[in-house]
Amino acid sequence: MAFESLSDKLQNVFGNLKGKGVLTEADIDAALREVKLALLEADVNFKVVKEFVADVKEKCMGEEVMKSLTPAQMVIKIVNAELVELMGGTAVKLTYSPSGFTTIMLAGLQGTGKTTTAGKLASWLKQNGKKPMLAACDVYRPAAIDQLEVVAKAVNTPVYLDRNEKDPVKIAKAAREEAEKKGCNILIIDTAGRLQIDKELMDELARIKKELKPHQIILAVDALTGQDAVNAAKGFNEQLGIDGVIMTKLDGDSRGGAALSVRKVTGKPILFIGTGEKYNALDVFYPDRMAGRILGMGDVLSLIEAAEQAYDDEQAAKLEKRLRKNQFSLDDFMDQMAQVKKMGGLTKLIGMLPGVSPGSISDDQIAMGEAEFKRMEAIIQSMTKEERNDPSILNASRRKRIAAGAGTTVNQVNNLIKKYEDTKKMIKQFMKPGAMKRNSFLRGLMDR
Repeated sequence: MAFESLSDKLQNVFGNLKGKGVLTEADIDAALREVKLALLEADVNFKVVKEFVADVKEKCMGEEVMKSLTPAQMVIKIVNAELVELMGGTAVKLTYSPSGFTTIMLAGLQGTGKTTTAGKLASWLKQNGKKPMLAACDVYRPAAIDQLEVVAKAVNTPVYLDRNEKDPVKIAKAAREEAEKKGCNILIIDTAGRLQIDKELMDELARIKKELKPHQIILAVDALTGQDAVNAAKGFNEQLGIDGVIMTKLDGDSRGGAALSVRKVTGKPILFIGTGEKYNALDVFYPDRMAGRILGMGDVLSLIEAAEQAYDDEQAAKLEKRLRKNQFSLDDFMDQMAQVKKMGGLTKLIGMLPGVSPGSISDDQIAMGEAEFKRMEAIIQSMTKEERNDPSILNASRRKRIAAGAGTTVNQVNNLIKKYEDTKKMIKQFMKPGAMKRNSFLRGLMDR
């Protein structure tokens, strides 16, 4: 998970500070040395770290901290504010052309996940009421056109392909005409990449930029490459001019240094972050929410938004009606578990929970939790419809049969029934009108 090591180290530093009633300059210097080392180990740009620590120290040495009744909390507040500022201060939203038709040029080096990201971006745009079309303008990489065709089909988005044309500018122009003809209002141009920035690549991208005049030029960079990603962003911006960055594979980078460096080094915002392999795993980048995750404060707003996207109003109303009639079944319970998967699974949710640092729960524990989900599904699917609707009829012989059918034990069947009963009681606590969608399962997750 992103920032796992950094988050653990920073929370240890602040934990030590909380044990001191009064902070001296020596205490702050010692803490900031640890902060500096933690940031460098997270692969944050050295100049960025140096400036960050200097800014934090200057603010920490003020009377507001030194004479505070809770100096450690004031230091954490300052570090949080500086982290937010380091990553851009506020979220920068994708902008659209006032003409009504927006062209987005997606650039990046090979291996950054650019083509997959094009599909994720198309999926995100559709969720936000847009009608995108993809354009395959990588005429060099073997199977690049085929890959985009597969991606477009997966996200149910039209794609413009021309396997015979070798001029990406002509393809992009034809794609725009086709997109407007089909009533699409956004064209995403998937451009060619190289192993490194070179003149040939930049000349080609410059030609597309000149002829198509894209409203947004967005660069896809791979978080796993650390400062190489930052250097790539700097190079593309200097030679091409970019409007923002999509940081891919952030879920696989436990250090996260690129995300903390790119805005300061390039002056360009991170627009989105890739948080998984699925096509819905593209999130708007919020500096304040990310800072909260790093410092173990959680990200409740993102958690609520994920819940709202996973659970539609019709489902919520249907479940509320069933609960009022005391008809919450094991099928409903399984639907609730499915919502967790839609929200990104346990790995994504854990990073959003307040008080839970990314590294406090191991990969093995997460894997066990995911396996438990699958086991519970298998148990429920081994029941008859009558048993799922009314678990009270599950006597010893029925539970034994169900356990055999699911390849589990009777004890595991009993545990499932207990979790079902607990969840049923928990959801009843949030039966206020209009509260089902936001509250029931989400708050239960946070309270447990």
